[in-house]
Amino acid sequence: METIKLPEYEDNKPIYFKELLNKRHTVRSYQKNRPLNLRDLSYILWTAYGFRKDGGRVVPSAGGLYPLDIYIACGQIGVKEGENMPTGLYHYLPDRHQLKTIKTNDIRRDIARASLSQMWMAEAPCMIIITAEYERITFKYRERGIRYAFMEAGNVSQNIFLSSFNKGLGCGIVGAFDDYALKAVLGIKKSHEPLLVMPVGYK
Repeated sequence: METIKLPEYEDNKPIYFKELLNKRHTVRSYQKNRPLNLRDLSYILWTAYGFRKDGGRVVPSAGGLYPLDIYIACGQIGVKEGENMPTGLYHYLPDRHQLKTIKTNDIRRDIARASLSQMWMAEAPCMIIITAEYERITFKYRERGIRYAFMEAGNVSQNIFLSSFNKGLGCGIVGAFDDYALKAVLGIKKSHEPLLVMPVGYK
């Protein structure tokens, strides 16, 4: 599959953490015709699950096992940097800071329908989907590993929230969806269980 190398992530303005927390709220309405900047998406994905310069990860994981995967669904006006990023579904590869193409069609409305028909989600230019592959952590921690994966997803989702608002964007969070319907729409590995869908765009 084709891969897209993400631009260098930047944090070019100082901000007080308290100010950022005060900005954070769930956004359910987006500017339909305003795409994200690819550099901003790069920054958000790095804060979600990327690697630091010292080789460590930006979020903790029980036993350093990192059982989560992150997918991004973009629309026709999805993510822009000079030219439009192709419509489709992408898999974030944190070790390379790249996106791997999974699908080349716009599935945002299908994701919204699978999310109990919360169609406001489809207005966002992109959606970030967090999934867990439990076998990557339960082999060591057994059933307790599922709880650890949930804890990790909480860290990832909060980072997505804060980095989105730091870039002047809005972000939502959805946990209400039909698991089987959403997996069918995404067409991802059966072992990748969806945990959260996070629409991102301009408020």
